[in-house]
This record gives sequence, C-alpha cells and structure tokens, in this order.
Amino acid sequence: MYIYLVQNSKNILIAPLNWGLGHATRCIPIINAVLDNGDHPIIASDGQALELLKKEYPAETFIELPSYDIEYAKEGENLKLKMLKDSPKIWMAIRSEHKVLHEIIHEYKIEGIISDNRLGLYSNLVPSVIITHQLQVLSGSTTWLSTQLHLHYIKKYDYCWIPDVNDTDNLTGKLSYNDDYDLEKVYLGPLSRFEKTENYQKKYDLMVLLSGPEPQRSILEKKLIEELNRFSGRVLFISGKVEAEQKVLKKGSITFYNYLSTSGLQKAFDRSEVVLSRSGYTTIMDLQKLGKKAFFIPTSGQFEQEYLAQLLEQKNIVPQASQADFKIEMLDRVENYQGLSSIQPSTTSISSTLKATFSRVNENSDPIPNSLST
Repeated sequence: MYIYLVQNSKNILIAPLNWGLGHATRCIPIINAVLDNGDHPIIASDGQALELLKKEYPAETFIELPSYDIEYAKEGENLKLKMLKDSPKIWMAIRSEHKVLHEIIHEYKIEGIISDNRLGLYSNLVPSVIITHQLQVLSGSTTWLSTQLHLHYIKKYDYCWIPDVNDTDNLTGKLSYNDDYDLEKVYLGPLSRFEKTENYQKKYDLMVLLSGPEPQRSILEKKLIEELNRFSGRVLFISGKVEAEQKVLKKGSITFYNYLSTSGLQKAFDRSEVVLSRSGYTTIMDLQKLGKKAFFIPTSGQFEQEYLAQLLEQKNIVPQASQADFKIEMLDRVENYQGLSSIQPSTTSISSTLKATFSRVNENSDPIPNSLST
C-alpha cells in the first residue's frame, strides 16, 4: 500500500459519519482545502458515504470503518425509541473505530484527524478535530441527556469545528450554541461544496432532492411520486441512492436520477427554480450558498430537522410541511417566502484553520482563536 511521505506535507484522516449523505458532502470542501494546502486526505467512512467520496476522489486513499448501521423507524413517533434501542449497537461501533484508530495512525502515518460526527476518532497521538453543529442535541423531553452524552464525546477531541457563524443571525438557531467553557470551539461558517452561478438558464420548475437513512427516504420517495402526478411543470427528481452506475429515466415531464456527482448537482441546482427536500443541515447550507428558494419536508420524528424547518419558516425564509400533511399544491407558498438568499453569514478560511490546527504536529504555535476570518 502506498503511503504519502512527501516532505513538509501531512496525511490528514478525514472521516464523516454515514448518516444520510450530508456528513460526507460537507466534508468535500474540507478535503479540497487539505489538497489545496499540499497535504493528503486519507478518507475513512462506510456505506454510501464512503461510496460517494470514492466517486468524488477516485485517486485518494480510502479506509472502511465500522458501521454505526443507523436506520430510522417506519413511523416518525417511534424514531426516538428506535434510536434508543439501537444505542448499544452504535456505542459498540464507536468503541470499535476508536480501537482501530491507533493502528490507522501508524499504518497511514496520520498527523491529524478530522471527524464529522464520528465519535470514536479522538487520539492523544495527533491533533483531533470533530465537526458538528449540534452542541445541543434535540430529543424532546430527553434533550438535556442527549446533549450531555454528545458533549461527553466532543470534549475528547482537541477542537470542535462548528459549520455556522457565532452570531444570532445564523442558520442553526440554538443548536450550535453552548456555554460549556471546556469546549475548544472554532466557528467555520457554513460549509458547502457548491458555488453560486449567475445568469443560468432555468430548465426545471422543481428539483426534488432526497437523502437520509432508510426506510424514511423510500417512504418520502413513494409519496412524492404520487403527488407529482398533479404537478404541471418540469421536474428533476434525484433519489439520493449512490449506486455502482448512474441511472437516468424520463417519464413524461419528470427526469429521474439515482444520484448526481458534485458537478452534476451544481448544474441541477443552477437549472432549477425551486428545491423540494428534507431540512437536513447540509442541504440548508448548500441552498444558502446557492441562494435558492425551497420547500422543506423534515424527516418525521427527527427533532433537529423539525426544529430547523420550523425556525426557517418562522423567519419567513422557507415554508415547510410534515410528511403526512404535504400536498404538492403547497409549493405555491414558496413565492411568499424570502428564500435562503436572505441569509448571508460571513465565512472563515478553511485552509487557514487547517494550517493553524495541524501546524502543531511539528512545531509550537499560538492558540487557535475561536473564530478565524478570511
């Protein structure tokens, strides 16, 4: 196996959680910044998250990690019970990935770790970073407990990178704030793999973008296909299934793709008037970067998505409806909302943050400030 040993360059382990595709896709700007700095990303994950990144970076090195094997309940009200039932399995996966980390560090000459919500990849051998926007983990009546459990793991890392701004006019509301002074917080600003394109000719009236664990992804897919029978415009329907081959199927005014690469999704967003999707935070960051109008259907029982959808609706930015209540005619409400272009938070330099964090591998440097400017 080839291990990079270029002088003055570092091997950085980048490991997103395989929970939908959002953790993997928001690591793309991180991976690009590592490459731009002349360092080498060693990419680790499992399942569809790993497959997606293999397609994006076929020349890089990949490691398969133990799977958390996250699944949603068929009924939204049972999601918290399902997650509680699966917690021993998830805890074992966290322990397993932590046990193999020492071996990975030595075998791949790792000099820094960036984990996106994988909770077992902390180390006392090299600097370790966790990326998360959840300093408060909403779970209804058990929010305090779920938050403390999450903070227990976050504090094992040297730094917590938060993909939002340290400001009241942010994208995550209360989720990304916590007054625990033991946390080494760095607010990166929103992360997106896309760039806003001006003056692009519109081709689709609606873009449907599905994501997230099963079976909820398939349940929403079936419902939306039925609802679209009453939609008169042109539709681009992206199912969010990363498979060995890209598939395209046209039925009437609807064009179906199983998945699209970053470049393909960029064109899809550019050519679409309105986006219909879950209210996952990575999708929100992407839509904000692109300045899109959207309609959200949060995953049933997923407290974070429900909170974010309600927050943006209350700010008159994006309308939303529950999965059970959604009707295609509700898309008419979109024109009465400002769209995500109304939020323009400043961003920080990922490259500078990377250099400041991992320069301490071989030299002493000043502490990292809580917020870095470009």
